[in-house]
Amino acid sequence: MRTLILFLLAQILSSFSIAETDSASPVITVAHGIARFDDLKYPADFRHFDYVNPNAPKAGNISLFAFGSFDSLNAYATKGLTPSQSPMYRVLHYGFSELNEPLMVGSGQYDPSGDEFHSAYGLIAASVEYPEDNSWMIFNLRPEARFHDGHPIEASDVVFSLNELKEKGHPRFRMQLESVTKAEVLNRHRVKFYFSSAGTRAQLFRVAELPVLPEHYWKERDLGRSSIQIPLNSGPYRITAMEPGLSITFSRVKDYWGKDLPVNRGKYNFDEVKVYFYRDLDVAFEAFKAGGHDLHAEMVAKNWALAYDFPAISKGLVKRHELDYSVPYGSMMFFFNTRRSFFNDIRVRQAMTLLFDFESVNRRVFHGAYRRINSYFPHMLSAKGIAGSREIQLLEPWRDQLPGEVFTQRYQLPVNSGEDDGLREQRYQALALLKQAGWQYKKGELIHQSTGEVFKVQYISPSKTATRYVLPFANELAKVGIDLRIQVMDQAQYMERLQKRDFDMVGNILPQTFSPDIELQRYFHSSSMNDPSTLNLSGVSHPAIDFITERIPRAQSREELETLVSALDRVLLWNFYAIPRWRPKTLKVACRDIFAMPETLPKYATSFRTWWYREKTDQSVPQANDQ
Repeated sequence: MRTLILFLLAQILSSFSIAETDSASPVITVAHGIARFDDLKYPADFRHFDYVNPNAPKAGNISLFAFGSFDSLNAYATKGLTPSQSPMYRVLHYGFSELNEPLMVGSGQYDPSGDEFHSAYGLIAASVEYPEDNSWMIFNLRPEARFHDGHPIEASDVVFSLNELKEKGHPRFRMQLESVTKAEVLNRHRVKFYFSSAGTRAQLFRVAELPVLPEHYWKERDLGRSSIQIPLNSGPYRITAMEPGLSITFSRVKDYWGKDLPVNRGKYNFDEVKVYFYRDLDVAFEAFKAGGHDLHAEMVAKNWALAYDFPAISKGLVKRHELDYSVPYGSMMFFFNTRRSFFNDIRVRQAMTLLFDFESVNRRVFHGAYRRINSYFPHMLSAKGIAGSREIQLLEPWRDQLPGEVFTQRYQLPVNSGEDDGLREQRYQALALLKQAGWQYKKGELIHQSTGEVFKVQYISPSKTATRYVLPFANELAKVGIDLRIQVMDQAQYMERLQKRDFDMVGNILPQTFSPDIELQRYFHSSSMNDPSTLNLSGVSHPAIDFITERIPRAQSREELETLVSALDRVLLWNFYAIPRWRPKTLKVACRDIFAMPETLPKYATSFRTWWYREKTDQSVPQANDQ
C-alpha cells in the first residue's frame, strides 16, 4: 500500500518542478516525460497522441514485407542479424519487432515520436525525477507492467538490464550507457541511475531508451550470444512463429498490460502481423502482385512509375498511396573506404564525386521520383550557405587541417546541364584532380605514376537493384579510366564484408534523428574507425570531427546543436568521404484494400503502427494522397 501511495503521489506531482525550502537544495523536476530543449507538447493528463485514432478497432490479420534476412532474435548481441536490424525496419519503423519495451518512448528505435523533435513519455515508467544538473535520474515504474509470462516488471529488472547490456551487449548499447556509473533499486517500482558527471538532458534519454529485459529469463541465458530462440518480451505483440531468414509472425497480446496507456492508444491494432523477408526487391514485388503480402512499401522507382498495371489495381483491390512525411531519412551515401590507399587522397574522392550524374540517373532510371540530398543531415540541421561566424569560430583551431572551402564556400554538388554529354566540364575537372593525385590516363586506364597501380574499384551490394544506378556511374568513371565493378552478394556475406571493412565502395544509410546525439561518434569519431560494430564505413578520422561529435551531446540549446551539426556537415562534405545520394519525395505504399489510417498522420515518423484493419463492407477510404 505504501508503494502505491508513493506512486500515486509521483503521478499527481508529475507536471511540476519541486524546490526544497532550503535555498541550497537543488531543484528536482518530477514529470511524465522529458524534452531535450523545449517544453513537452503533451501535458501530464493527455489521453493520446494527435496522430492516432484512439477508437481504432482491434482486428484483422495482415502481412508485410521486409528486404533482407535475419538469423537471430537476440537484438542485444554483437553477432547476428535480427528483424529490426534489416534495412526496411530501419527506414520504415513498422512497429512490430523483437525489441523489448523501453522505460520511455518517443526517442530511440522502439517507437519514435511522430510530432516532436526530441521528447520521451513514460511507458514502463509512469514518471521521472531529475535535478537541474542532470547528474542522476529516478524512474517510477508502473505497478501493472508485466512481461508476457505474467511476471511483474520491477526495478531489479531495470538494474539487471543496465548491467547486462553494459557488460555483454552490443557496443552500441555500451556506448549509449557509457556515462551511467550505476543503477540502484530504491523499492520494487522505483529505480535510480547515476551518471559519471553532470550534463545536459541528452544523457537522460540514454537511460529512458533502456530496453527492460526480464531478469528471471536472461539470468539463465547468455545475452551476448546470437540466438534464434523466441525471447520473452512485454509489449503489445509476442512472436508466435518464425522461419529463420524467411518470415516472422507477431500476435497481439489481448491482455497486454499497457494497451490503454496514452502512449499506446490508437496503436498496434492488428490481431496478427506476418512479415515476409525477401532478398530481392523484384521477387518481393512479384510476390505482392500474386497476393503474397498485403502491404508493399515500394523501394524501386521504376516499378512505381511503370509496373502498377496488374489486375488487382484495375479492380480496386489494391490501392496506392503517396504519404507526405518529414522523417529524418538518414545519411544515404556512396561511401568511400579511405582505408584503401587510392581513397586516402581527397582529390580522388572529389574527382569521383564530380562524375556521378544524378540528374541523368533520376530521369532515366528513377523516372524523376527522387530529389538529391546535399547533406549528411538532409532535414532541418543541414549546412546552409556559407559558414557563419559561430561555425567559423568553432572550426578555427583546425583551419590548417581543413579544406579552405569549409570557411569560404557553400557546398554544392554538380548539376548536369541536361545535354547528352552534360558532364564534359566535370570530366575535365576530375582528370585534373586525378593528375594532381598522381594518376595518369593511358589507353583507357588510370595508372598511378609512382606505383604503376591500375585504378580498379569494387562496389558491393546485397541487391541486384543497385546495378540500375551504379552501372551508369561506372560508365562515367570509365571515361576517365576508372574501372568500377559491382559485386552482388547475399545479406549475410554483405554484412560480414562491411564489418571486416572489406570493400572499396558501398551504398548505405546512416540512421539520423532531428536531435543527433552520441550515435554520431559511432559514425564519424576516430575511435570508431576500426571498430567493426560501428557504421564508420568511410574510416573517418579527423580531430575537428572528434571534437564536434563529442560536444554535440553536451549542446545546451537547439541553436547550439544546429551550429554544431551544421559545422560537422560542412567538414564531412568538403572532405568528400562519401557521395550524397537521394531520398524519395514521398513514401510510396501499395496495399490491399483492407487498411484504414488516421485522418492526421505523424509528420516525423512513419504511420504503420497507427493503421487498422478495415472490413470490406466499410466503404470509407484511408486518408491519404491516393493515386
